[in-house]
Amino acid sequence: MKKKWHDIYLEYRSLLIFILLMTVFRSSFADWNHVPTGSMKPTIQIGDRILVNKMAYDLRIPFTGFSLYTFSDPERGDIVTFESEVTGNNMVKRVIGIPGDIIAMVDNRLYINGAPMTYHQTSTQGPIQFFEETTRNGHYQIRINREHSPASNFKAVEVPQGHYLMLGDNRDNSADSRFIGFVPRKEIRGRTRSVVMSFDYDNYFIPRAERFLRTL
Repeated sequence: MKKKWHDIYLEYRSLLIFILLMTVFRSSFADWNHVPTGSMKPTIQIGDRILVNKMAYDLRIPFTGFSLYTFSDPERGDIVTFESEVTGNNMVKRVIGIPGDIIAMVDNRLYINGAPMTYHQTSTQGPIQFFEETTRNGHYQIRINREHSPASNFKAVEVPQGHYLMLGDNRDNSADSRFIGFVPRKEIRGRTRSVVMSFDYDNYFIPRAERFLRTL
């Protein structure tokens, strides 16, 4: 019996080593995550597979959240993935507030440290409006419903040390820091800047070639 298992090991050990190395790589270096919700529309679409750089901020022990070394911290405007202890899910959102920032929202318009962000409307689709939101760290597209949700306003809050304020680009349809609170630094797992591939969930999972290798 031992000889049989030994023979199986010898025959498949290259495959086993490959699987082990790939698992370690995806745990600590880079991974791809599928996106099942529209909370980051229009930037990330339902059905996108995003590339996650897990070494953007930390070098972590494989299969754990323990950081061996910190390379940098998230910046405003970064799209990050994090393992939310509040929801129990792996989530993807945009960093809006870093530690020490004072953030407010009035009718879906952000104020960071007292300064209003700049908005330029790019298009309208029925009740949905699309704007380019510009901050000191760059600009990106957001999606807003003309009939604002109760979450389109919140009073000024200060982001505590070791935490971040996250919002989805789909501002009226996102379970983000307005609902789950500030996100601890230790929960952040990586940063994404591109789509690897994408599939249309509403059309028999047909590949959306125009989104392959798309920069976010």
